Order: sequence, then C-alpha cells, then structure tokens
Amino acid sequence: MTKHVVIQTDFGRCDGAVSAMYGVALTVNPSLRIFDLTHEIPQYNIWEASYRLFQTTIYWPEETVFVSVVDPGVGSDRRSVVAKTNDNKYIVTPDNGTLTHLIESVGIEAVRLIDEKVNRLPRSGESYTFHGRDVYAYTAARLASEIISFDEVGPKLNVNQIIELPRPNPKISEGEIVGHVDILDERFGNLWTNIDRYFFKQAQINYGDFLEVTIENNGREVYKNKVVFGRSFADSHLGEPLLYVNSVDNIGVAINQGSFAKAYRISTGVNWKIKVQRS
Repeated sequence: MTKHVVIQTDFGRCDGAVSAMYGVALTVNPSLRIFDLTHEIPQYNIWEASYRLFQTTIYWPEETVFVSVVDPGVGSDRRSVVAKTNDNKYIVTPDNGTLTHLIESVGIEAVRLIDEKVNRLPRSGESYTFHGRDVYAYTAARLASEIISFDEVGPKLNVNQIIELPRPNPKISEGEIVGHVDILDERFGNLWTNIDRYFFKQAQINYGDFLEVTIENNGREVYKNKVVFGRSFADSHLGEPLLYVNSVDNIGVAINQGSFAKAYRISTGVNWKIKVQRS
C-alpha cells in the first residue's frame, strides 16, 4: 500500500529545487501522494525545522513518510537517517538536530543510517550538495512505496546517539513560571512558548487573571507588562496583549490583531526567556 510523503525544506519556491524532489519521488512511483509541510523554513534554521515537525506529524496517518531538508552541513560527514517515531511515522532527514522536538514529544523508536550505495538516485553524478533530491526524496519514495522496508534503509543506529539541539525545560518556582519562546506563529506574529498549559493549572491561574509577563534576550529585558490570560482573542480589546493556549497546548503571547514579534522585535530560541507570574 502506498503511503503519503510530506516534505519540508528551507528552499522556498523561487527555483526548481522543490519541483526536482517531487519529480524524483514520482519517478520512483507515479501514484505517490506528495504534500508540502512548508518550504519557508528560514535558511539553515534547524530549530524551526524541528519544531514544525513536532507541530505537524501527530496529525498525519500512521506510516506517513516525512522528508525534512534543512541541511547547512550537506556534503560533510553529518549522517543521513530515517527515524521511526513511537507513533509509527518516518522522518527522512540529516542527523543535525531536526529530530529534537520529536524525541521529547512522541519519542523515537528506531533510527537507521541511509545506505547511499543502495538508496541514492541512480545517475545522480558526483554532486554532494543536493541530498534532498538525490538521497532523501528518493529514499522516502522507495520507503513509502514499499520498494524497501525500514530495515532496508541501512544500518541500525543507537537512538541515544541522535543529535539534539539544547532545549531547556520550563520550570516553576515560588509562583514564577520560566520558559522560552520556542517559535513564532509566523503569519500573525504571535509568540509560542515551551510552557505547557499544565504549568498554569499547577499555579492555579485562571482565565481572566492578569499576569506579569517579562521577556528577556540574553539577560536583557525586552518587554514587561501586565497581560490578561484569555480563552480566545475575544477576551482582549483590539491592540491589547494577551496570553492564551495555542494549538499545541502551550502558552502563547499575542497582540489582538497585531504582531507581538514585530512590535517588540522578538525572535525565538533558548536565549529568548519568558517569565510569567501573578501581578
């Protein structure tokens, strides 16, 4: 049975790179169903690639094959792998930290090194700068079409040796909840934190409460204000900030019909710390 293939990259759509990956996959099997996760990952941003997989993969059917190509180390000695998640999805990707969020959220059951002697596009020449086309799309299509099994991808690797990006956990101490800005809700400029909503339950924070929110970048205070915790954007006035539970069950920070990220020039990653406590 043919499975779905879902592709994300940092290639954009300005040239033929994504189309070439589609072509390789469809040459392997013209009946494949191929979908885009996104091709707008910021260039070389492995962290965001990791997050977008976490945000998306759980909503796809079992045995879906994902291809993630954000690969600043292409052509180096970094490994090319296929990971099988605990919820039975496959991720074809460089081993460069792209699996970080999935390791913690759903877990990785097994990982195999892609054997390029078998799983590389025939007649792809001596190019080592487009593994997305020559190795990942080709391997994903063969796996999704059951031309190869997971075991036939290549040698088994130790799951514990997969590369992870630094990702400190949120914490609560004396009523103060501390986390970081994990990612942006890009189109709307909302901040998505790594603070699970259960931290708010633990702190007995209820909808309608006003909380003091502080955001720091490398220890420098960027934002500090009292913000309402709302169930939805209707719980604040136009232009006002609010805290809310986002679509992945974590705490978000927004401006009603405005971009919080642009207004305060806030970005993402472990250096962007957010603190929340009762005002």
